[in-house]
Amino acid sequence: MNGCVAVFDIGKTNIKLVVFDRGGAILAERSAPNAPLAPDATWPYLRLDTGRAWAFLIGALKDLGAHFSIEAISIAAHGAAGVLVTDEGDALPAVDYEFDGYGALAAEYDKVRPRFEETLSPNLPRGLNLGKQVFYLERQFPAQFKAARAFLGYPQYWSWRLSGVAATEFTSVGSHTDLWRPKEGRLSSMVDKLGWRRLFPPMRKAWDTLGTLKPKVAAATGLPPIVRVVCGAHDSNASLVPHLMSRRDPFTVISTGTWVIIMAVGGKSRLDQEADMLANVDVRGVPVPTARFMGGREFAVLAGDAPADADEADVAGVVASGVMALPAFTDQGGPFGARKGRIEGGAPAAPAARTAFATLYAALVTAHVLERLEAPGDLIVEGGFTRSPAFAAVLAGLMPGRRVVIAPAAAGAAAGAAMLAHWGEPHPPPLLEPARAWVLPGLEAYRERWERSL
Repeated sequence: MNGCVAVFDIGKTNIKLVVFDRGGAILAERSAPNAPLAPDATWPYLRLDTGRAWAFLIGALKDLGAHFSIEAISIAAHGAAGVLVTDEGDALPAVDYEFDGYGALAAEYDKVRPRFEETLSPNLPRGLNLGKQVFYLERQFPAQFKAARAFLGYPQYWSWRLSGVAATEFTSVGSHTDLWRPKEGRLSSMVDKLGWRRLFPPMRKAWDTLGTLKPKVAAATGLPPIVRVVCGAHDSNASLVPHLMSRRDPFTVISTGTWVIIMAVGGKSRLDQEADMLANVDVRGVPVPTARFMGGREFAVLAGDAPADADEADVAGVVASGVMALPAFTDQGGPFGARKGRIEGGAPAAPAARTAFATLYAALVTAHVLERLEAPGDLIVEGGFTRSPAFAAVLAGLMPGRRVVIAPAAAGAAAGAAMLAHWGEPHPPPLLEPARAWVLPGLEAYRERWERSL
């Protein structure tokens, strides 16, 4: 089949290679778990396992390339990640954003990072501000840092490894990094203050073809050397692409996975940095008011190791019981990241009830954030929480008068990254399914009590 696009989708907990046909249908997929490397005597920080990810990518391209005619490769990768590189390879292993060993360097960094008004990046915990990772590596490993020729956002790191062409790109450099001025479309004052400008290669669009496969990559995968390599995008912003190409502003995308990221396209709200509100930058270079919390991680804490399916009756039972989860169950950002989560009334014991409990919590936090962000238009739910109707159905019940729709399972970051390979060409709009609000007696009173308890 001609015109296929292979998307390397690098999430925090899973990595995938997905092959799409020209019309956007998924033809095949390979996946593997993803986990960081622990600190050791050589590298005393939590690191991204780029070696394992590269081995997976080459193997999956070889496997799927034997069955499909791959014309282009595109990338979607999680944010708060980047790699310092030399002409030959990595200058230093990439920091995993969950590393929490900055010590006194964190206070030093706070003194040099730009004001929120400039970057629209809140001061986030651990390594979620990408600039803090660069600062740490410069201070801890000055020789290797000096030898670096470029700092590449995570999607562009992979496109560089495939093509040999280095690029800077809006969505990666503009994702709560402290490195970008979203309203001005240029690098932040800190980049010049710290002498880092030399590390940023020319700006390219997410949909730009950077080049073709390096000869060694073509030989290792068996793919033709004419396969195009697309610049790629930050995964949450890639999930916007199918909607940017098919509808007009304003609308809101609720991208769900390890993080729940709420992007108010065309929104005009005043951003509250204390609530982890920020501006992402979409593939067009346009700032997008955004809020987020680590919803997938919190869901896992509340639902337990083996979550079962939850139906309308299960959620209604949790509401009737009055048991309540109050945020937050992770310390990594979000509007309640500084608070310790607690459960009032005792968590349910039955697996389906625990899933219902976790779903209700995730929907309550999402509704709270949507209102604080003044998120406009249709509410489009995409990503991991669409595997069950429960989340969208509960959210619809919490947001009366708002249109909640569910993106198809094939939509999301990988589908958006595939569309980048054919940017500007007509694409059929995603077939969005309206969510039916579940009838949950007492839900409004339950929500009011939950909000009063915050």
